[in-house]
Amino acid sequence: MRTLCASTLLGEFFVIGFAGLVAMKLDDVSQATVWAVCGTGMVLSLLLCGMLGRPGGVQLGWALQVALVLSGFVVPMMFILGLVFGGLWWASIHYGRKIDEAKARWAAQQEAGEATA
Repeated sequence: MRTLCASTLLGEFFVIGFAGLVAMKLDDVSQATVWAVCGTGMVLSLLLCGMLGRPGGVQLGWALQVALVLSGFVVPMMFILGLVFGGLWWASIHYGRKIDEAKARWAAQQEAGEATA
């Protein structure tokens, strides 16, 4: 699960950065504000890659997904990208857990086979 989730977060790192470039063109938001918000989101997405195995890491990832969708109020395309990455986040968690379970079953089968041999 960690690999899939980290891949999603790494993709979000770049999307947040590109959204910041788009938001810089807006007249009603200062560049300092844009980069404070986008920089925080980018750093958070990288930090979450390392926190996925710890308690609360996945929940913080969900909070980042919500923030990404809500950023659509500033850059409208982020509504779509936020929903896409929210779906990727869900899929990373859902299918990542299935992969982890399958790996655990396979490892148990290998240990049982070695014990009987």
